[in-house]
Amino acid sequence: MESSIAAVDREVDRILSKFNYIDKHTANSLQELLTHVEGIKIELRQCCQDGDQLSLSHIAILNQCITRVKEAVARLSLEHKELHGGVSKVGKAIDKNFVSDFNSICIEGAFDGDDNKREINQVICEHFLRQGMLDLAESLVMESGLESGIYQKEPFLELHYILEALKAHNLWPALKWVDEYREQLKCQNSSLEFKLHRLFFIDILRNGFESQMEAIAYAKNFAPFAAAHTKDIQVLMGSLLYLRQGIQDSPYAHIFNPIAWTEIADTFIHDSCTLLGLSVDSPLSIVVKAGCAALPPLLTLKQMMQQRQCSSVWSAKDELPVEIDLGRECRFHSVFACPILRQQSSEGNPPVRLICGHVISRDALNKLTTSNKWAILPNPIIHKLKCPYCPVEQAPSEATLIHF
Repeated sequence: MESSIAAVDREVDRILSKFNYIDKHTANSLQELLTHVEGIKIELRQCCQDGDQLSLSHIAILNQCITRVKEAVARLSLEHKELHGGVSKVGKAIDKNFVSDFNSICIEGAFDGDDNKREINQVICEHFLRQGMLDLAESLVMESGLESGIYQKEPFLELHYILEALKAHNLWPALKWVDEYREQLKCQNSSLEFKLHRLFFIDILRNGFESQMEAIAYAKNFAPFAAAHTKDIQVLMGSLLYLRQGIQDSPYAHIFNPIAWTEIADTFIHDSCTLLGLSVDSPLSIVVKAGCAALPPLLTLKQMMQQRQCSSVWSAKDELPVEIDLGRECRFHSVFACPILRQQSSEGNPPVRLICGHVISRDALNKLTTSNKWAILPNPIIHKLKCPYCPVEQAPSEATLIHF
């Protein structure tokens, strides 16, 4: 993937370099022509003030000027055509290094059926609501036949309004929302309310020494957070000592870091989504991000399989042939791989716990049962299997299904 991007980057850099050269050369050539034409214009005006006809020398000068202009236009046109050739090479480099046909790694029928289509529309609709695109969400609900009662746009509308206000450095809507949901936020140990008051206090300090009494009066809002945020409050109170000379030139200048507004917006998104029972990121954005990370290695693997004619390596539809690391941000639950069969668990092959505490897959349990030489006997008491990791024996029915 990196080599493909590098190859396209080289072509882009080459065409940009050529474009800059042609741009400067064209500007210089046109300026020279304009200067030349203006000079001839002034000379002819001086020689023909009394309505005299042009002399043969003047006509020759004009013909030379016309020829020079035509040659310059033809030369610039040729350079422009060569630039188009370089642009087409960039397109060819993209087609060569990037695969646009993903049918070879798609699961047939993944988007077939009413249930699958409904789930896709629901994910897209929720993404529109999260982004504040309420009109698009309503249109999708109407055209796709989704139940309008599933999505309540009022919470998303309120959250989007507050988020836009925070981006405009307006804290009042967020403070009002926090006051309404204070108890729920306390239950999830949220620090959003303190951060909002802290940012409001810092905004007061920006007004200088004249706002000292206003800042001291507003500091009363920190009382409920004194135990949990003692050091932060001490820093805010200490900054008052430098209010007259200017906090920007004091040891407390860091409190004016503009990144605090970005952090407060992220904190609000996290806590509000948790309060609504939603994930912080849109499920659609997570799926797209995971797909962009997984596609390059899958395409490379598929091409290698086709070249070596070993398509049987990737036959299971619910399991990838190689492990793809999507990063910690895309890990939402534990994944169990059977230590015996070296296969990832699935709905058809879930993990089971033996009485000794060791965990294996159900397929491994069945294979251990059928390979037991005593399993063919009719007496169920003798029908035992031994744990592959310790000497404990048990009946297959004593294994417990595990849910991650």
